[in-house]
Amino acid sequence: MSRPSGEWNGDDFDVLADGAVVGRIMKAMAAPEGSPWLCTLAFGHHEDCTPTHRYEATREAAMAAFGKKLAAGVAQ
Repeated sequence: MSRPSGEWNGDDFDVLADGAVVGRIMKAMAAPEGSPWLCTLAFGHHEDCTPTHRYEATREAAMAAFGKKLAAGVAQ
């Protein structure tokens, strides 16, 4: 999937569940030192969920964190 702006790069990924976009993982321009990867829930998939985003040191860690949320049914 591409961004609505049409801009896309190799450090920006949609997270899909059952074919729907439920979040995003991207390398953030402004992030805590040592944790540049941001994973965030999409609007409409974060009701009653805190936090709605987190930063991780690697893309793989961000993917694992998102996977845990999906497994818990948070983003569904």
